[in-house]
Amino acid sequence: MIKNLYETHLQVQHLQRSIDFYQALGLTLALEIPERKLAFFYIGEERQMLGLWEVPAGQSVHRRHFAFGTELSLLTGAFDWLKERGIEPLPAFGKAPLEPVVHPWMPAAAVYFPDPDENELELIAWLPDQPLAIETVPYLNEWNNLVAASQGAQQSN
Repeated sequence: MIKNLYETHLQVQHLQRSIDFYQALGLTLALEIPERKLAFFYIGEERQMLGLWEVPAGQSVHRRHFAFGTELSLLTGAFDWLKERGIEPLPAFGKAPLEPVVHPWMPAAAVYFPDPDENELELIAWLPDQPLAIETVPYLNEWNNLVAASQGAQQSN
């Protein structure tokens, strides 16, 4: 029944600032309703949607987290891509933002960054490897070494 996440919504302090931010990420502004302080963006070819709702002045934003899917070949350049847009990547799982980190249970590589309202956004790419039952979240280069060692151990058995 469920195929994908069709849309999600975020609260923002300043709608225009957030519109500018998400357009800089490459999202397509689909609809803006200024009198309702609301904007919708299309994401990707399937046109999944992100809705932005400006909260009334003095009201705080409820911060959220979500991930944008991408390809591994693009994710490896994400730090430069983000910095070109004036966005500083975030540390993740106690690791400095030096390269993508890997969620070994999936496995998928990820880079985290904030939007103007400090929502935690993520760029994530599936890895072609099998999941590994490890307790840590390694950097991508550490993951590649673990996978190579795991494959080498399997071949010698």
